[in-house]
Amino acid sequence: MPSKKIDNIIPQFCIFHSQLPTMNISFSVNDDILLSLKETTEEFTQDIRFWSALMWYRKNRLSLGKAAELAGYSKLDFIERMKLENEPIFDYSEAEIAEIFTDADKLP
Repeated sequence: MPSKKIDNIIPQFCIFHSQLPTMNISFSVNDDILLSLKETTEEFTQDIRFWSALMWYRKNRLSLGKAAELAGYSKLDFIERMKLENEPIFDYSEAEIAEIFTDADKLP
């Protein structure tokens, strides 16, 4: 089965006019995967970046801002995409919410 090589998964970003070090990540994908998903190479690449960023955000490995950066979105666009995918922006357990309110009650 033929495969396509997906290049440039991680974009290059400039902050304060200085180039940050970047790396290119690539891997091969069989054509039938893209056909099954009914996606172009570009759409598939964007989805891989979004879902990877979301996974690392969910696991608290990336902040919202860094996840958005990895996905190639602004923070607001990343949040909007999460909404479109019915993904919660904040996903706290009951214990975490209780801790937040307990801490808030201690404020003057």
